Amino acid sequence: MSRARARSSLGERVDALPWEDLRGQLDARGFAETAPLLGAEECAALADLFESGRFRSTIDMARYRFGEGRYRYFDHPLPEAVAALRTALYRHLAPVANAWAARLGGGGDGFPQGLGAFLARCRAAGQTRPTPLLLRYGPGDWNALHQDLYGEVCFPFQVVIPLSEARVDYEGGELVLLEQRPRAQSCAHGLTPPRGALVIFPSEHRPVRGARGDYKVKLRHGVSTLSRGSRTALGIIFHDAR
Repeated sequence: MSRARARSSLGERVDALPWEDLRGQLDARGFAETAPLLGAEECAALADLFESGRFRSTIDMARYRFGEGRYRYFDHPLPEAVAALRTALYRHLAPVANAWAARLGGGGDGFPQGLGAFLARCRAAGQTRPTPLLLRYGPGDWNALHQDLYGEVCFPFQVVIPLSEARVDYEGGELVLLEQRPRAQSCAHGLTPPRGALVIFPSEHRPVRGARGDYKVKLRHGVSTLSRGSRTALGIIFHDAR
């Protein structure tokens, strides 16, 4: 398969996702899950980049008390598959981002339709470093609850794609989403998506309908402790970093 066809194929697969249903999931529970979008060979090729790809930074989580394990931020230019996914996903998520912003009292057209225009906004704010990353965990590794906010400009969604198969390649290692609801107990979701599937979730907060209208619920995410094996995942963050 040519590079151009591979890039087109990924964009077409993203376009073919059930976006009305995904938007319903996001509005109803704050996150959305898809069936596998990437095949086993595509996942393996992306996971192999952890050792052979071009990266601008490698983070040892224990050093910064972020947990245990490592993650690596891709450098420019992004791998073609990662760039294609980022561009296509942004195009479908921008209208949802604008709808959420309007529900929370902001402008309803604050996010441009194309990723290029949004990244230009990031550059104007001094955010020029790419943020898509690969994360790798081994036995005993985990990731503390956090938010991926890298500057003044922030896109309200991000995506994680497991590149390893749960209960085959590893045990444990759930994706944890924690909602911190005002004047109420926090609510945690533990997810084990299949290899190659997408989980879309908020970068910072989401709107929730209350008796007096919509209010903000803060969300953080992390990964529970692996008990066995190795877990690699691709993270797609749409805003760049300072």
